Amino acid sequence: MKCDHCGLEIAQNALITDGDRRFCCKGCQGVFHLLRDLNLDRFYDLKGAQTLAQPQALQKSSEQFDTESFAKRFITEKNGFCEVGLVIEGIHCAACVWLNEKVINRLESVIEANINFTTNKARILFDPSKIRLSEIIDAIRSIGYDAAPYDPKLAEDKANKERKEYYFRLIVAVFASMNVMWLAVARYLGLFSGMDDALARVIYIAEFALATPTLFFSGWIFFRGGYYGLKNGFVTMDLLVATGSSLTYLYSIYALLFSGAEPYFDSVTMIITFVLIGKFLEVRAKKSAVDALDSLIATAPQEVYRVIEGGVERVTPEAIAIGDVVEAKAGERIVFDGAILSGTASLDMASLTGESEPKLVKAGDRVIGGAINIDGVLRLCVEKDYAHSTFRGVIALLEESLENRPAIANLANSLSRYFSSTILAIAAITFCVWFFAIGVNFDRALMIAISVIVIACPCALALATPIASVIGTLEGAKRNILFRAAKTLETLAKAKFALLDKTGTLTIGLPKVVAANLREGFNPAKLLGLIGASSHPVSKGVADYFSGAAAESIENVKTIAGRGVAAENLLGGNEALMRENGVAIKENAGEGSRFYFAENRVLKAEFWLADTLKEDSQAAVLALKRMGLNLAILTGDSIAAAQPIADKLKISDLHCSLLPQEKAALVEEYRKQGVTVMVGDGLNDSIALAKANIAIAMHGGADVSIGVSDVVLLKDSLKDLAFAAKLSRKTYRVIKQNIALSIIYNACFIPLACLGYIIPLIAALSMSFSSLLVVGNSFRIREKKRD
Repeated sequence: MKCDHCGLEIAQNALITDGDRRFCCKGCQGVFHLLRDLNLDRFYDLKGAQTLAQPQALQKSSEQFDTESFAKRFITEKNGFCEVGLVIEGIHCAACVWLNEKVINRLESVIEANINFTTNKARILFDPSKIRLSEIIDAIRSIGYDAAPYDPKLAEDKANKERKEYYFRLIVAVFASMNVMWLAVARYLGLFSGMDDALARVIYIAEFALATPTLFFSGWIFFRGGYYGLKNGFVTMDLLVATGSSLTYLYSIYALLFSGAEPYFDSVTMIITFVLIGKFLEVRAKKSAVDALDSLIATAPQEVYRVIEGGVERVTPEAIAIGDVVEAKAGERIVFDGAILSGTASLDMASLTGESEPKLVKAGDRVIGGAINIDGVLRLCVEKDYAHSTFRGVIALLEESLENRPAIANLANSLSRYFSSTILAIAAITFCVWFFAIGVNFDRALMIAISVIVIACPCALALATPIASVIGTLEGAKRNILFRAAKTLETLAKAKFALLDKTGTLTIGLPKVVAANLREGFNPAKLLGLIGASSHPVSKGVADYFSGAAAESIENVKTIAGRGVAAENLLGGNEALMRENGVAIKENAGEGSRFYFAENRVLKAEFWLADTLKEDSQAAVLALKRMGLNLAILTGDSIAAAQPIADKLKISDLHCSLLPQEKAALVEEYRKQGVTVMVGDGLNDSIALAKANIAIAMHGGADVSIGVSDVVLLKDSLKDLAFAAKLSRKTYRVIKQNIALSIIYNACFIPLACLGYIIPLIAALSMSFSSLLVVGNSFRIREKKRD
């Protein structure tokens, strides 16, 4: 007698009756009534004969899910809501996924809940002001499951376990195949001709002994995959492999024992071995994605040093708050963004910006999370906690990009799903035609049908998109280009317009002296002493012009708002300051800003400053134009400041003096004409970025701009923008090639198999070759060398 909820056998002393229902415990009875009250009875239809673990009493407290430390480590803010990743324990089948999603989504203030059946990982978006996470956990536990926070190490352990399983099964298959092939090759070459039938039977029995573990141990993966696919209403590639190899195996046993025909045990081992090799390479490719992410996570320190009164204490990175002072020792990765308070050190910025040379930093400089301290000891004031640091943001973007799929992937998966069902039907029709219509013997008709099943390869079609997407995303990460989602590659590849912000994107974003008129008696030390205390960008631009020169000590320096600086008989500032103090100057004309320096009301120097192009802007714009993109500049600057930049870049489509709302409106107009990319870095660009099909932000820009972006350029280089566009087009082209290759392969070889020209052994080789061809073609996305 079995329980009506969990399906387990009921002990006589534990039987609980409830009308015509029987349960093994109070927990199962309670969950059964709960599901019925929620109108979720369909769960039992989906579950079928699958057994479940008995529901556990809610003895464990869920209060820890509401603690501040838990929130800092595992919960992220997204569009005003909270998102958490959980691993659901106790999931056995698709019915379990369906039930958990239904129960969680029914909770008030749960915005979205999705569970990945492969990893049992749930992503839940909820409103923390109306529902606590502990309430969601209690709801999951109330139906007999449990939840734990997602830890990337679990993904690593799962990937390693899967890889080892494939590796061990592959060793058995290869060992058996090598020995079977020695016998098969000798037989095909006629070396066994004239052999006594009894001795030949012994050889066939040896092949049987080698084929059996290959089919049922090494090939168990295909039987398991085919079973779960059928159980959930899908005909998969695993079912084709399991069906083809099983039919060949059963026929060979029949031939060995009864008919006296030639068995095909060698084909059984070859089918399993070659397809398993393809599967193993697929697992290796997936593992590389996990490795790329986990290798980055592994570099984060488990503990950091927080400076306290009287010394330092060791705490977890999550325990550090904004305003805390941390100490970074030589060899450690700095995982916080902050300002250096004391110390001097060389930082390795390669993983963030691609800079090959270490960067020397000292007190007063800022550092971003992810840099490695090569030497020295630094103390810095934390400006961003670990959860919101640049380092953690890079990890989050990589995780999100690897979990999302482009739209073309859904098309490929849909095709492969229906493809398998069609192949089984074609194989059945082929057998009937050969056996009943043409009149060949049963053995011949069965082998032809098996060849049709084995040679068909939905696996190549299913691999066409994910392998290329993963390689494209990781190739971008190597070049310090972070794609928020794999589908971004597809959209970017279709881009028609690229709209560029000027300040900070095309230009450096800081005024730089482009011309100077130094008059007789000019003393640069006095000028530097005067403007040294000013934080105005123009003053800094002039100071940079004399970098390395000594500054004279000037006392009583005053800042005059909107004018400049003054001290005793010295003046430094704009035209208005000069005129107000009786300094004779010419009318301001020409490009950019003007800065004047006067001593004793006599003009000693004048400087022309302008925002200058980044070194790689012209090359990047030229590369984008060669790709056929239509470029436009959208800026809030005046026409006088923007036109020279547009002229140098030869961009005729220029929009100036735009407010943020006007920028956004223009982006929407371009979107109506085609896929539009917006590139920006400032707070004023955030609205426009959100309106674009693809938003690309410079890493040095405002946090809100990065937050709404689909792509982040860590090096703040437009050269990487051109590379991102090139990479996306190359990836999308390879995806289309992969789909075309798999379709052409099947269109050519399936008819040949139906006509009887291909034996099962060759079919297995061809099937594996098509998958390897798709994987190999995807690896062409990788760049041979870095620029």
